[in-house]
Amino acid sequence: MKQGPEETQFVKESEEETREFILQKNKKTKLGVTILVVFLVFLIIGVIISNVFFNN
Repeated sequence: MKQGPEETQFVKESEEETREFILQKNKKTKLGVTILVVFLVFLIIGVIISNVFFNN
């Protein structure tokens, strides 16, 4: 069994015809990434603050 060449891309542009992509450039993806980044920043800040309080 042979498979054709796979060219998986990370971000799909709106004008591209390929189906092999991980993320699309649309509103849902941008909103999801924004929420994820904000959550991670809050998590990092929480770890730093808890480290300051537990070491004093």
